[in-house]
Amino acid sequence: MSGVLAVPSSLVRRHLADGRIKRLKALALAVLLTLLGLYALAAGNYDLPLSRVAAALLGQESGPATVVVLGIRLPRILAAIAGGFGLAVSGVLTQSLLGNPLASPFTLGISHGAAFGAACGIVFLGGGSFTTNALAAPTDDVARIGSVFTVSLCAFAGALASAAMVSALALLRRLGPQSIILCGVALSSLFTAGTILIQFFADDMQVAAIVFWTFGDVSRAKWLQIGAMALAGGVTAGFCLLARQDLNALLAGDDVARSVGVRTTRLRLTGMGLAALCTGVVVAVCGVIAFLGLLAPHIARRSVGADHGPLTLHAGLWGALLLLGADTLGKLAAGTGALPVGVLTSFLGAPLFLFLLLRGGRT
Repeated sequence: MSGVLAVPSSLVRRHLADGRIKRLKALALAVLLTLLGLYALAAGNYDLPLSRVAAALLGQESGPATVVVLGIRLPRILAAIAGGFGLAVSGVLTQSLLGNPLASPFTLGISHGAAFGAACGIVFLGGGSFTTNALAAPTDDVARIGSVFTVSLCAFAGALASAAMVSALALLRRLGPQSIILCGVALSSLFTAGTILIQFFADDMQVAAIVFWTFGDVSRAKWLQIGAMALAGGVTAGFCLLARQDLNALLAGDDVARSVGVRTTRLRLTGMGLAALCTGVVVAVCGVIAFLGLLAPHIARRSVGADHGPLTLHAGLWGALLLLGADTLGKLAAGTGALPVGVLTSFLGAPLFLFLLLRGGRT
């Protein structure tokens, strides 16, 4: 037909094959995540066969097995999945919006800002009066909800303040990628110093509460907090998918993105706000978890490319898989489940990220 550009059939077949491969990879990650979750449900100090785990999940089991599976292990697993997914998609968003492969909620100071906000909520707004026993009575949950909401809001405010500072400096002073990371390092140091100063003037119980929140642990999450993390991660991932074309255009630079109609300023403000919200909720529930928001997007990008459609899904799955794997390893290694998952993500994430850098050159 005259005036119509014909697309070679080989390119069409290659595109379709590439899409099938990406879907198969996502399915493989989902299956692996499911298998790891089932293993985490069965393994521990109180080992259970899969038959009893299935019976407990279906309501056909009673006694200690039901308490262990439904009261302790299942919330912990779902918290790791929701928290890892949220941190990973937040990392995708911050890296894309700032055009920096080293950007993440942790390196930009967003996690430290959220931790500082949580510390302010605990000390100044009375958010530290809560119980942390995984087998707490139902009446204790009511006492926890007010504290969780208070600390979560304060953590979000701290994360938003940090994200706003980074975004403002990047937009107003036209900082380069390296300068943005240095700005994030400076903000991390500032918020860390602020958290230490608050601890210095806090009483013993408040200090214990601050340490409790900033340790990095998914075992303390209750159903309400898990739902909040899942909602925040889902909204952030939904934004990435809806703004997929705009984010893809932003990879070519602001001038190119504006030439095709992308409102870069509004996109950055909205995206950074959502990344701050998601990070603030996760940090308020699970504490500071290092490296996950930086590592998961890089693994996914090497697997499926830079298109923000498959990249968002794959990064979220990788984040959930890494956090659940680290928590399961820490639970088995420590025996009591007291080993902080934030420590493990740092120990495992740092060498793996260096390995990706050495194998792949530029990120």
